[in-house]
Amino acid sequence: MTLTPIELLRQNALATRPVISLSEGSDPRIVAGALAAHHADLADVILVGPQTEVEAALKDQGAAPSQGVVVHDPATSELTEEFAQTYFGLRQHKGVDLAKARATVKTAPVYAAMLVRSGRATGTVGGAVHTTGDIVRAAIQVIGMAPDAGMVSSFFLMYPPENAQHGARAMLYSDCGLVINPTADELSKIAIASAASARTLLRVDPKIAMLSFSTKGSAKHQDVDKVIEATETLRQIAPDLEVDGELQFDAAFVPSVGDRKSPGSSVAGQANVMIFPNLDAGNISYKITQRLGGYAAIGPVLQGLAQPANDLSRGCSAEDVTQMIAVTALQAIGT
Repeated sequence: MTLTPIELLRQNALATRPVISLSEGSDPRIVAGALAAHHADLADVILVGPQTEVEAALKDQGAAPSQGVVVHDPATSELTEEFAQTYFGLRQHKGVDLAKARATVKTAPVYAAMLVRSGRATGTVGGAVHTTGDIVRAAIQVIGMAPDAGMVSSFFLMYPPENAQHGARAMLYSDCGLVINPTADELSKIAIASAASARTLLRVDPKIAMLSFSTKGSAKHQDVDKVIEATETLRQIAPDLEVDGELQFDAAFVPSVGDRKSPGSSVAGQANVMIFPNLDAGNISYKITQRLGGYAAIGPVLQGLAQPANDLSRGCSAEDVTQMIAVTALQAIGT
């Protein structure tokens, strides 16, 4: 059985304890999830927000700032001027002056990302209150993309229920939360990033299915052509990866169907990394898998950044926050 991020992190004896900055430090779900992560020895946390509000939220849950639970108020922090100078240097080519930089770094998502950029945190999590756009924009502008990524995308980790049917397995679904209509080249980049994420967070050898409504030429359409082109591009630039496409979901997931529709494939019927052709397909599919299939969904998790930053659903629970802290810590240590 594949371990969840919390279980994986507990198994790792870490030389350095991860520090995760949370940009919505006064939200009760964030506080509860952060305290649970700290008490489980998963990570130390920095709660970003107005000092009095964060301390009140901690008090409501019977806690207070401590060595491993620190409060940063961007409005009064001694780091704010340093961060403003850094942000000015990063964004002055976009017309940002120093006054604008000083105002921007006082916003919680940007301040939390600055903690990561400056090495004071190993990753950041937000999105319980702020929009995905706020979180992703701060991450890209402040943390930046990984040199070899080419783009930022997202994925969900999907874990089967205990009573799942035979053959059910943990999988990675991408992209289900960010890139609306990727090109063939972008699909190949999403697949490469997703393979690395599967190794880090699911601890599996990735078997990548490039999904479509067609399997091996069963239908003809420009949308199918895009998936075929992405598959060929992926094989050329990453020949070490196991990939097959274009595949319908049943051919990717069910061994008997995979054998029939793509005979001889090492991926068909065994895929654990599902690459969807667009956001419609990915987002709808993860929700169906979650709601009808009973799978647990963790995400959206971001990939392609120079350092970890992750987005939460605004409907998240405290447990979701704790899991995302564990995901972010695992991404940071890269184990």
